[in-house]
Amino acid sequence: MSAEGGTKAIVAALSANLGIAVTKFGAFLLTSSSSMLAESIHSVADSGNQLLLLIGGKRARRAATPEHPFGYGRERYIYAFIVSIVLFSVGGLFALYEGYHKFQESLHAENGGAITSWHWVPVVVLVVATGLESYSFYTAITESNHTRGDTSWVDFVRRSKAPELPVVLLEDFGALIGLILALFGVGMTLATGDGRWDAIGTGAIGVLLVGIAATLAIETKSLLLGESANPEAVRKIEQAILAGDGVERIIHMKTLHLGPEELLVAVKIAVPKSETAEEVARHIDQTEVRIREAVPIARVIYIEPDIYRAESEKDSAPAEEPTPA
Repeated sequence: MSAEGGTKAIVAALSANLGIAVTKFGAFLLTSSSSMLAESIHSVADSGNQLLLLIGGKRARRAATPEHPFGYGRERYIYAFIVSIVLFSVGGLFALYEGYHKFQESLHAENGGAITSWHWVPVVVLVVATGLESYSFYTAITESNHTRGDTSWVDFVRRSKAPELPVVLLEDFGALIGLILALFGVGMTLATGDGRWDAIGTGAIGVLLVGIAATLAIETKSLLLGESANPEAVRKIEQAILAGDGVERIIHMKTLHLGPEELLVAVKIAVPKSETAEEVARHIDQTEVRIREAVPIARVIYIEPDIYRAESEKDSAPAEEPTPA
């Protein structure tokens, strides 16, 4: 996935959320609507998250050092994981607390916690915010389609090795649903004069954000632990290895993403018994070239030559558990 596409989606989302946060907070000050406050904090959290993604992308481009010989590509995963924590705590938990507080307040307020002034403001703000969020969501969808191919949206979010676009997609999707929930809470409050609807809308926003944050945390945790290349890339690498002379078979192979756009390939190959060391070295060099041509992100390659024996396949098998006495 192109980092440029992810950056474009992040900048579009950041621009939209900064403007939306200001207008939502202004609407809250005029109406004291808890849904507007929850949505204000939601937009602030989203803006901070997009800044974190931009920082992570910049730091990930640092050159490798002796202390970090494989570079800093995984910093993009770290910052994406921080995003999930911010969304959970600042966005989700705050909205749940505010919804509970508003509900309790509406039970004891003389007017039931209804919106008593500037009735039209929250509706206008939410409609405008929906338009801006739709633009941001459209940008994220457009950039994702450049690399998504025939993959379903669920699989794209789950399998993507670059965290930025899935994060922005989920945040924008959550923002649109949150705006609908806020509009429902505010609309029902204006229609009935009962502030408990505003509180229910706020609580629903909190539940939504907590769910999205949990999804992001689970997916980025997997990336942090280290994921292998996708099946298509593995197939291309295997075909490239076996396409040349001097490689009888692949004994075993492992791949690992050092970052979204950097792949480590470690493979043990079987070479003919009759080959000289010079011939083996030449064939290994040729194999590395073929791998990089087939999968350009395979930047770190380790190839171990061996003589194939049936028992050598045991090297790739997991150790058996000891039989209980």
